[in-house]
Amino acid sequence: MTHETVLKNARIVLPDALLEGSVVLRDGLVADVQPGAAAQGEDMEGDYLVPGLVELHTDHLEGHYAPRPGVRWNALASIQAHDAQIATSGITTVFDCLRMGTTESDGFAPGEMRVLADTLAGAQDRGRLRADHFIHLRCEVSAPDVMRDFDAFRGDARVRLVSLMDHAPGQRQFQTLEQYELYYKTKRGLTEDAFARFVAERQAQSQRYSTPHRRAIAEHCRGHGIALASHDDATLDHVEEARGDGVRLAEFPTSHDAARASHGAGMSVLMGAPNIVRGGSHSGNIAARDLAEDGLLDVLSSDYVPFSLLHAAFRLAEDVAAVTLPAAIAMVTRNPARTIGLEDRGAIAAGQRADLVRVHAGDEVPLVRAVWRQGRRIA
Repeated sequence: MTHETVLKNARIVLPDALLEGSVVLRDGLVADVQPGAAAQGEDMEGDYLVPGLVELHTDHLEGHYAPRPGVRWNALASIQAHDAQIATSGITTVFDCLRMGTTESDGFAPGEMRVLADTLAGAQDRGRLRADHFIHLRCEVSAPDVMRDFDAFRGDARVRLVSLMDHAPGQRQFQTLEQYELYYKTKRGLTEDAFARFVAERQAQSQRYSTPHRRAIAEHCRGHGIALASHDDATLDHVEEARGDGVRLAEFPTSHDAARASHGAGMSVLMGAPNIVRGGSHSGNIAARDLAEDGLLDVLSSDYVPFSLLHAAFRLAEDVAAVTLPAAIAMVTRNPARTIGLEDRGAIAAGQRADLVRVHAGDEVPLVRAVWRQGRRIA
């Protein structure tokens, strides 16, 4: 039986324009977008309607599952709590990051990420989750055990994105030891000697493992149609390496030159939404707003605060003259969807999935008032 919903009196954010009118949802898809007043339907009271947000990189699930060092929460309860916060932030499609490779003493045990992924798949299949969940494998290529963890996910159809990461000190995210010291000495309370040993070990692992692991993972992903992301590229050599690997997504470039080169090579440049909301990088690298002003920012990610995705889009449109609201919303909807090969969502247009978010944006922080996934109200 056909199921139809009309959402009227809305400010509809289309891919390249704003339209005051109504949206007709039918059988899980957008059936029509109509200008002007509609006689019947659910009144949006002049609020914005934007496409459901598409999140490519969030570490948020791990935070629910391991909320304190040495603590593991019930996997299903963790997933449901994460999903609820994701959906009520307006995110209808999410790529949950799972860590591959251990480089720290408080890392995950072998097989833990596989158990978490299996629990996630079961919850999705049983209809327990509100958002549409995929898996993003964050592969620490400098870790000795990254291939062991990665091998457990070969053949998993939910894996649609893999990032190639190397967090060893002296390069990429941690170009100076001062930045690395803040993360791994000050915050973890290491002595000078313990920190020196840790740095030496990580640098040796990077030199030994990064290149062969990167090549093996990239080859597998290219052969199985899995999108590849680079991570924390800082130099033109990093960008050239990513281009050679077939990378589609440049995550969190740490220099302006790397961002410009990635964009020029046809990669989508992703930066953190918290970077926009806070006004800069928490690790002292380039500001996402500067890239937006120069036309070099394509995709935003909530990273560690789910609601920052929507918040940052509206903040960008308000603060950066070169970025319109449709362009800002595209950074959290259409652009990430197309980067990853999802052609059925990310825009309010006939034939697209009826993933929608009602947003009241009259105050400093936008308010999510309703969320639909495939035409069904989920929040």
